[in-house]
Amino acid sequence: MQFSDLGLAEPILKALAAKNYVDPTPIQQQAIPVLLQGKDLCGIAQTGTGKTAAFALPSLDHFARNPMATPVKGCRMLVLSPTRELAAQIAQSFRDYGRFLKLSVEVVFGGVPINKQIRALSAGVDIVVATPGRLLDLIDQRAFTIKDTEIFVLDEADQMMDMGFIHPLKRIAKLLPRDRQNLFFSATMPKEIESLAGQFLHDPVKVSVAPQSTTAERVRQQATFVNQAEKQALLHIVLNNEDIDRALIFTRTKHGADRVVRSLEGAGIQAFAIHGNKSQGQRTTALQAFRQGKVKLLVATDIAARGIDVSGVSHVINFEIPNVPEQYVHRIGRTARAGAEGVAISFVADDERPYLKAIERTTRVKLDIAPLPENFMEAVRNLPKPAAPRKGPEQSPAQKARRVEGQRRYQEGQRGNAERAHRPDGEDGAKRPFRRRRSGVGAHKGAVQRTGAPR
Repeated sequence: MQFSDLGLAEPILKALAAKNYVDPTPIQQQAIPVLLQGKDLCGIAQTGTGKTAAFALPSLDHFARNPMATPVKGCRMLVLSPTRELAAQIAQSFRDYGRFLKLSVEVVFGGVPINKQIRALSAGVDIVVATPGRLLDLIDQRAFTIKDTEIFVLDEADQMMDMGFIHPLKRIAKLLPRDRQNLFFSATMPKEIESLAGQFLHDPVKVSVAPQSTTAERVRQQATFVNQAEKQALLHIVLNNEDIDRALIFTRTKHGADRVVRSLEGAGIQAFAIHGNKSQGQRTTALQAFRQGKVKLLVATDIAARGIDVSGVSHVINFEIPNVPEQYVHRIGRTARAGAEGVAISFVADDERPYLKAIERTTRVKLDIAPLPENFMEAVRNLPKPAAPRKGPEQSPAQKARRVEGQRRYQEGQRGNAERAHRPDGEDGAKRPFRRRRSGVGAHKGAVQRTGAPR
């Protein structure tokens, strides 16, 4: 089967041809015909299966065949995403696939000024991709409405639950119109997610492209038992020994990610961290550098990396084992994409052994146990000191120039104040009469007399 066999509108097929996309993935083969019929869909699909195109292409086909004016301060299609990075990726996919259609696409998320987003949405938009928090901010400010939404997509539903978005999602569900098409995607489908799906979907068609909690067949998976305090030394050895094109290194916490980056920088190894404490500008810069190959190592937390689609990731390194087996599946799904082989290496401390057993039980895959390298203790002894924490991002020449100019103006203003303070009275206009300041009870009494009711 090819895309040309699915009955998509000609402008969409033209956009697919421009990207050399010919054969749909399994999730696309199953989902697109269902969605073209206008039915609700519940899809179980992991990251990297092509599910964005699975819901983008039939939705764009609907707009191509049913042109309508966009509702003021509203949208025709709403896509909810758990993270900023994934929202930006989805929006770009809509722009790519809809490049020959006259459709407007906007992405809204937190971490950036809201006023620019309000202006972009004021006249109405065809497709809005949003994170739940910023969407509700816009609705609360009466800058946006979702009452005219024709197609609603909830992507990465299980990650939404993990991030605590359950109550915002329930609120959003109440604001959507009753007559709409619903698309619901999740990498896993535990009972809580099924319950959430029930609030959005009406008689949905269910599609699944892989057994739940399975791992990529082309990924070589191995683990090494190591003390937590000695993981940095092991990481340096692995990075030196492995033939790495790009590697994603996972930690459980934001501060842990920063510590790994500082340790690598102390050894002269360039790496970026991406997590929730980073500004949107820092996250975008790190992701672009990683995607373009300017930096080979990206250290990330699970939430920040969820849904990030970067080709050429040869290695996934679990610096810390996730305590939820499904997260392991998501992590290693970043490698071995598009038919390539991949490597997943896990560092397991003593207190993480139960997590490893749970992962092996859930995935039904026994990880290869690799011993510590022969030169490991020497590497521990000679581990370089971590780099000092960065005080902030390096300023551009223009930013430095503005800072110097601001300091100059401030100093000139201070000199001007000092000169005025030491001028003889005659140089600063008319001499001001001296007024003795009252103090104590008299001052208070005078103030009462001046400001009180007229006598």
